Amino acid sequence: MALAAMFAVPAAIAQDTGQPDANQPPPHTQPFPNLGSGETRDEVIASLKLAPQLRRAMDARDLLDQRQRLADALEGLAPQRPGVVDAYVVSVALDSDPVFAREAREAGRVLASRYDANGRTLTLAGPDGMRDDRPRGSIDALLVALAHIAEVMDTSEDVLVLYSTSHGIKLGVTYHYGDTGYGILTPARLKQVFADLGIERRILIISACFSGIFVPELASDHTAILTAAAAQRTSFGCAPENDWTFFGDALVNRALRQPQGLEDAAREASRTIAEWETTRRLLASLPQNAFGAKVSTWLPALEARGPRVASAPVGRPAVGE
Repeated sequence: MALAAMFAVPAAIAQDTGQPDANQPPPHTQPFPNLGSGETRDEVIASLKLAPQLRRAMDARDLLDQRQRLADALEGLAPQRPGVVDAYVVSVALDSDPVFAREAREAGRVLASRYDANGRTLTLAGPDGMRDDRPRGSIDALLVALAHIAEVMDTSEDVLVLYSTSHGIKLGVTYHYGDTGYGILTPARLKQVFADLGIERRILIISACFSGIFVPELASDHTAILTAAAAQRTSFGCAPENDWTFFGDALVNRALRQPQGLEDAAREASRTIAEWETTRRLLASLPQNAFGAKVSTWLPALEARGPRVASAPVGRPAVGE
């Protein structure tokens, strides 16, 4: 899911029927713009770490529609239950390549079931070739969602479960919607948002190339963080026609459907990915897992309400079997 892949035109484009299909995602046809500012390399990098976002030539009605979709989805989130460790799940696809929308939709369902979060789950995902029924993922939409959830949850008791899937670069994960939306979500920006909102109890799952860069910035006593790759490694499976990336398939579609703890699921997913990569002679992505010292004070109560029976994987597997 590296930057080079961001410039490819998605293969999963609808056949030309003479009629536009609103369920088809827009292709990437223009180069990703330079979002940094400054005269020196250090100045540009410092600018990019602030998580810039650019939107251009977006239809005014489309902007209104997306604003209303997000408002409705946030309004529909259930309140927290005093005395119960509630999970609020956010599953976001930050790129319009349809593999990410498909993955985010199903990840939201799996995580909602696993963490008793039906009614407390928000999926931000654009059209995936079959449907366009959710608010789209963007950096702004994600930050607004986190701010709203911080007001609805009890931050001293409840848990945020964030699943993000997109392409990645060595500065962060990228927001890229067709030729109209661009941005970079960096570890420093996400860390600051959590600090501002007071969200300390977190399960963060980041599916993107180079996503290991989020671990040093976001690790804390109350954070469990799982990433698709080490800070200097790419991950695999992000072809637009796929239903899953390697990481999403191994972790969400397989390991997290089993009645096992999160740490065991993370280890199982890492082994599965390593087997797939070895068989295909790919450079190991080296998924990273970090569990804070105090995660064990709330995670067992959350997982105790999860399904007792495994569910079957869905969709086309990330690798042929």
